[in-house]
Order: sequence, then structure tokens, then C-alpha cells
Amino acid sequence: MTDSPARKVEYGVASMAVMASMSGLDFVRGIFARTLPEPPIMENVEPFDCTAGAGHVVIRSVPGLRHYNPIGSVHGGYAAILLDSAMGLAVQSTLPQGFGYTTLEFKISFVRGMSKDTGTIRTEGKVLNAGRRVATAEARITDTKGKLVAHATTTCLVFELPKT
Repeated sequence: MTDSPARKVEYGVASMAVMASMSGLDFVRGIFARTLPEPPIMENVEPFDCTAGAGHVVIRSVPGLRHYNPIGSVHGGYAAILLDSAMGLAVQSTLPQGFGYTTLEFKISFVRGMSKDTGTIRTEGKVLNAGRRVATAEARITDTKGKLVAHATTTCLVFELPKT
């Protein structure tokens, strides 16, 4: 995570017209640059920062006490948000203007737990295949030592966005 002063994060959902007017990569980069609103779900994993290339997304986040479950460790939902977001946005980054996606399924494997002492984690999502109707992707969460914390795969449905 950077040491520069953090800009206030605006949470919300961009309109369908805005989304349809941009390539998938421009849309994802707009979210990460905060020229478009961050999806509200990301409020649950802050603080975070992100980068995107075609078919590739990295999200860095810091698990804290606010992410704990009743048994005293970081809730699996924290990892699920990060993995699903990284995979879905990686898929979005490959789509042409006027197209979107939705997750059909995803599978997560938890390898080791996280705590408030884990430090910054890195979630990396990569597209495996981006077809006209279906895309697949994978993601991995690693800790500051490069150890695998969790990994996932997804299948997404690709579709043309409604004309507004």
C-alpha cells in the first residue's frame, strides 16, 4: 500500500450507460483511479489499493480486527470478496465496449488463516480464457512472505449490455 495521502473513497455503482460507453479495461481502471465509484462491497475490505491490466488485476488489502469471525480469525468472506472481485474485474478488463459479465460459479480453497497481524495481502486475478459467451479466471491471495493464503477459480457469463 502506498504512503501517499489517501483520497476519500466514493462508494456507489456507475450507471449502465457509463459502463456500456467504455471498454472493460477503461471501466476497471476508472474504478481503481476513483474517477468512477468503488463498488459498495469493497467498503468491507478497506483499506485497499488496486492495479489493472488487460486480463490481470491486483488488489492489496490489510486484514484487521473488523474482519474477524466469532472464532477469532479473519472471516472467509473477506477472502471471498477479494478473490471474486479480482477474478471478475480481470474478466471485465478483457471485454470490449458495450459488454459485461456476471459470475456463474466460483470455488475457493482456503490454505491458511489470516489475522490482524498478517499485514498487507496481495490478491491477484488472471483471466484463463475470455470467449464470446464464457470467461474463466483464477485468483490467489498471498501474504507478505509470498505464502499462499487462498486461491479460487470462476466461470463468468459474458453478455452484451442493454442499450440505453
